[in-house]
Amino acid sequence: MSNYLSIKNNQCVKVADIPVLGYGDFLQMNAAFAEDSSFHCVSYFGMPAGAGLRLFCCMADDFTGTIRISSSIVNPDRRAGFPSLTARHLSFHCFERELHEDHGIRYSDHPWLKPIRYPFSRHDRQSDMTSYPFYSVDSEELHEVGVGPVHAGIIEPGHFRFICDGEQVLHLEIQLGYQHRGVESLFLQHDKLLQRTILAESIAGDTVVGHALAFVSLWESLCGYIPSYRLMLARTIASELERIAIHTGDLSAICTDIAYQLGSSVFGRLRTPVVNTFQEWCGNRLAKGLIRAGVDRYPLVDRIRQNIIDMLDQYEADFSEMYERMKNLPGVLARLERTGILTTGQAYDIGAVGMSARASGLMRDIRWTHPYALYGKIPHQPVIKHHGDVYSRTQIRHAEIIQSVRHIRRMLEEVPCESPTEAAVLRPVPGSFSLSLTEGWRGEICHCAITGDNGELIHYKIKDPSLHNWMALALAVRNNEISDFPICNKSFNLSYCGHDL
Repeated sequence: MSNYLSIKNNQCVKVADIPVLGYGDFLQMNAAFAEDSSFHCVSYFGMPAGAGLRLFCCMADDFTGTIRISSSIVNPDRRAGFPSLTARHLSFHCFERELHEDHGIRYSDHPWLKPIRYPFSRHDRQSDMTSYPFYSVDSEELHEVGVGPVHAGIIEPGHFRFICDGEQVLHLEIQLGYQHRGVESLFLQHDKLLQRTILAESIAGDTVVGHALAFVSLWESLCGYIPSYRLMLARTIASELERIAIHTGDLSAICTDIAYQLGSSVFGRLRTPVVNTFQEWCGNRLAKGLIRAGVDRYPLVDRIRQNIIDMLDQYEADFSEMYERMKNLPGVLARLERTGILTTGQAYDIGAVGMSARASGLMRDIRWTHPYALYGKIPHQPVIKHHGDVYSRTQIRHAEIIQSVRHIRRMLEEVPCESPTEAAVLRPVPGSFSLSLTEGWRGEICHCAITGDNGELIHYKIKDPSLHNWMALALAVRNNEISDFPICNKSFNLSYCGHDL
């Protein structure tokens, strides 16, 4: 018998078919996978199993397009502590910190075993945000700068603690956990499909399509439902429209942070018609209500199709002109180039995903490696940059917008004439496990679900790409002036609520 079960994205399998290993074998095997650059961990979590805790590790093989699932049952009260995967590969640090915080698992050699979220249901209720153990240096020459958790702008709450030598940042530690909705537990408490779909849409307000698509794809796989071509077409187009909208808004914000007013105004204006297209399509500018399991509530009719084409015609010319102006200004390039560098090695070590990873030379794009919806049928090629600085992350946004426009135009040429089908009756298969990966505009989203003996949800696990990439920001800001932190921060544009859940 194999030590792991190999599945495809959105494939439903029996929980009983997932091998249970001794912890030593579990540790050795998954650590070995992580040392191979074609693998990365997409999810690692625990759920109660009798008196113990069953750990599930999901390692994506980006070369073969499969995910290797393995498990191990451990006693979380073991005082001696377990050897950690993090000590063998840093990319596991966020998962094991969560296991420690939620379930009290001790690790004997974890290098940075600090709270990560402060959820209400945390194992140690004495662990308090006011006593977070920030790294500090006893020095008369260095000083600390605290920013947040209440900010001057409209961003969400998070605390940033800098250690500086004059204006130079030597170290940044980011403390989150200020807002929790208990999203994962609410998936179990609510038994209506509509309630769960609305929850998925609310995980991160700027990634409605990305998270909603992950949930409905997962739910359909649990129920053995295969969506029609027309349904997958609409979902893929919506995904790329969301990418265009948020990337455009981010370019506006980047221009704002470097005081380039023209770029800020024009890119900000160009975002509006994109989100207004969602308003015309489904009645919501963020696409809430558009994606539902087993049904096409808002068909891609000729009127909507033509609206999208007309919008792209007007958008593309203005966008390209504005970007050409911006990238040819020496003052803009002076602020973006060689600022906030995340090296390829750092991105690999921390398990960076999505746009942030691709700007640092890593090929992390679920649309290419583990395709879903129609991504296996359209000629998608990930955009990769290698300098890892703010300018690379700006270039990625520009290139992906142009690419998304081309994808949408091509897909709109192939809208089938089939009539929308009635809503399917979806009932999950009992005793099942399924995993869904999507590539949100920010990066890799992963939803995992396990059903019980009657098909009810007994465990639901969510991973937003921000869980990996906040560490990328902390590394990228080192050796920069503290005044460059806003532009570094905006170049990643990570989610607070997506992290905290």
